[in-house]
Amino acid sequence: MEHRGLDAYGYFEREGSLGLVQDEFRAVVAAARERTAEAYGRRLHSAYLHGSVPRGTARPGRSDLGLLLVLHHPPAAEDHDTAEVLARGLDEDFDRIDGVDLLLRDKHAVLSEAERFDLGWFLACLSTPLLGADLAEHLPRYRPDSLLARETHGDLAALLPQWRGRIREASAPDEYRRLGRAFARHLVRTGFTLVMPRWGGWTGDLTEAAEVFGTYYPERAAQMRAAAAVALEPVADPEVLRSYVEDLGPWLADEYTARHGTRTPRGCAARPTASCV
Repeated sequence: MEHRGLDAYGYFEREGSLGLVQDEFRAVVAAARERTAEAYGRRLHSAYLHGSVPRGTARPGRSDLGLLLVLHHPPAAEDHDTAEVLARGLDEDFDRIDGVDLLLRDKHAVLSEAERFDLGWFLACLSTPLLGADLAEHLPRYRPDSLLARETHGDLAALLPQWRGRIREASAPDEYRRLGRAFARHLVRTGFTLVMPRWGGWTGDLTEAAEVFGTYYPERAAQMRAAAAVALEPVADPEVLRSYVEDLGPWLADEYTARHGTRTPRGCAARPTASCV
């Protein structure tokens, strides 16, 4: 039987581990650990890696470094400033990575009932412990069901107006690339979680996620494959961004709502995705 990221009982297996980090990225991971501890000190509860680096699939010079930092108390303005300095320093000092996707949260948010099937799931299943006590020990086990689909990506309709505004404000090629990567990643992951309960499994690989989606929606398969390609190789093309918010995005939002419903409303500050940055 195909594995599909689940254990023998149908629960998510945690993806990624420090043992899977490729040699090319060990120095930046070590620096992230050391600099995070120094920057936050006793304010830090724990830190985690997420994305392709702990999965062992990162590409030198192409992949970003995903960090989730959890503080003991809600982040203050100073904490956010520290995060920006930390992320910028790692990006500038290590050419093996293309940017740092740093998420700053607090342990009460991670463990809250409201975030149980979003931020909590993200930490417990998609994040690899780097520093401190692992909060996954206080979270439940998860299955790839419709509840999880709804609470993780059932807010695309609400995000699209924000995306349109950000496209209007952008003008430089680097801005278009950054938005393209963030939007494309979100669309591919939303498309995958749309079909995740039917497929009965999990994958963090965007190319595979697009292929899985395409088996259920062949009429949209080419668009999703193209979005996966942009997520991996961002392009500075505003027309690509507009196609996301005028065609693929609205269709996907409607289909998602019809199948899984809409995500329980809560503030964007608690959202563990690139869509809110």
